[in-house]
Amino acid sequence: MKRPKLKKASKRVSCAKRFKIQKKVREHNRKLRKAAKKTGISRKPKADVGVPNSAPFKEEVLREAEQRKQELEALKEQNKIVKQQERAAKRKKDKEAASAGVEPASKKAKKGAKVREARAAVVKEKSAKKFKCCELNKVIEASDVIVEVLDARDPLGCRCPQLEETILKHEGKKKLMFILNKIDLVPKENLEKWLGYLEAECPTFLFKSSMQLKDRTVHQKKQRGTNAVLDHSRAASCLGSDCLLQALTDLANKKDSETMLKVGVVGFPNVGKSSIINSLKEIRACHVGVQRGLTRCMQEVHITRRVKMIDSPGIVAAPSNPGDVMALRSLQVEEKEESPLEAVRSLLKQCNQQHIMLQYNVPDYRNSLEFLTTLAKKRGFLQKGGIPNTELAATTFLNDWTGAKLSYNSRAPERQGLPSYLSDAIVTELQSDLNMDMVRKGNENVIRGVRFPNLASSISFNSKGPTAGVLNESELPKETITTTATTVADEVEVDVTASKDEPEAEPPVSKTVTQIVEPTQIQEPTQKRKDKPTKETKVKFVNVDLTSMQHNNNDDAYDFNTDFV
Repeated sequence: MKRPKLKKASKRVSCAKRFKIQKKVREHNRKLRKAAKKTGISRKPKADVGVPNSAPFKEEVLREAEQRKQELEALKEQNKIVKQQERAAKRKKDKEAASAGVEPASKKAKKGAKVREARAAVVKEKSAKKFKCCELNKVIEASDVIVEVLDARDPLGCRCPQLEETILKHEGKKKLMFILNKIDLVPKENLEKWLGYLEAECPTFLFKSSMQLKDRTVHQKKQRGTNAVLDHSRAASCLGSDCLLQALTDLANKKDSETMLKVGVVGFPNVGKSSIINSLKEIRACHVGVQRGLTRCMQEVHITRRVKMIDSPGIVAAPSNPGDVMALRSLQVEEKEESPLEAVRSLLKQCNQQHIMLQYNVPDYRNSLEFLTTLAKKRGFLQKGGIPNTELAATTFLNDWTGAKLSYNSRAPERQGLPSYLSDAIVTELQSDLNMDMVRKGNENVIRGVRFPNLASSISFNSKGPTAGVLNESELPKETITTTATTVADEVEVDVTASKDEPEAEPPVSKTVTQIVEPTQIQEPTQKRKDKPTKETKVKFVNVDLTSMQHNNNDDAYDFNTDFV
């Protein structure tokens, strides 16, 4: 027990306890000796007695043992010297190969390993695209009704003409419907215009998914319904599910009573396909998240006794799409074909600058790099030394655009006729088995129940039209691997500053201070001449801080580095 005002507790115990411990130890040792005696094992190992004095030729035996010991030590030393000589010869050979311009075997092996890794990564990515195309075709073939999910912020950019044309080629055996998801992120007037534009081509349903589904099994859902309190918040509410389920149930009743209606859910990545299925099922049956491309294979989910929905991976976008379209979907960034800085630059060119300033609460900016620098400082994305992390700010900006967070809208174009793969007869056939009056009333009820953002708080965005997709494996581009040898000139880092005429030219930023070596003083990797002395390289340190590089001679521009207080 530890007594007060003492650093350590006392180790004293009562005599009865101490005697009891000693008795137990004696009994334990006695049992061990008895067991060793039965097995014939002695407790103490016998010591090496060496050569006894009574042995004949004792001195000769000891002399031979000492001589053998010396021979072993000499052999060990000789092996050590041979290994040192081999390493020295290898280093000399590598130096001679480097002076002659031939890469040593070790460097060749490392470069070969890097090439193999790059080739394996390309093959894996290409096989993933092929697998997505195969899974998407399986969903189309297995479904009776195909639902194309469109983001309400850019419905035209989420449409894939190749997919719609493939579905309509089945000559009425498969029906096509549109679902406008994320309707709570666009103004009401903009949504009504897009609804009228899409209803003229295909039956369209308005939908808002629930974002707070945590149940993974039906048992957990039942427990939540009996024990927990219902959440009526904006994020937890789901709108449009009743009208959609009623339309699908009517289509299932018109079919054979023994078969279920299979509904395939297709669309580009991150438009909300899995969230719609989870909202209809009212449990978290499919994996969802902000990250794009979480769904990698088809998944069947039973909604009711007559309706079964099939989740599918995202449509693979064709590389022939413009850079602005790919940047909006963040497809090239996800595939590491484009940096986030380039994608943000392409997006900012299509947006209203005043809307961006109001949405992110940033001052006026002249280019995307200045916007990302200000956003990084505002969000606290700073690296070591207080340097703004523009890449993290760019990734955050792209996540806001592809996720269900940022409110932006694109203008609905004027009607200029139906697409080439649609006709009035096909439109009438798509609407034949549906009660269009019930669908319109359901959409009106959804519009009345949604709290829309104001037009002033939403970012205006210029849509670039439909996005081309790839459905056949043969249409995928062939990947090529190019390897470049690093030379001395490649390792020299040259400072390139942005010109005043081109404010959008944004140099990549790695460090605040960059070493610049004059190109006239670069020595080639050859043997030094004895008759010509070598020149020493002069190193200059140039400040390439982002905030100081961006200032022009404009006196009206606001200087962020100066404190005017």
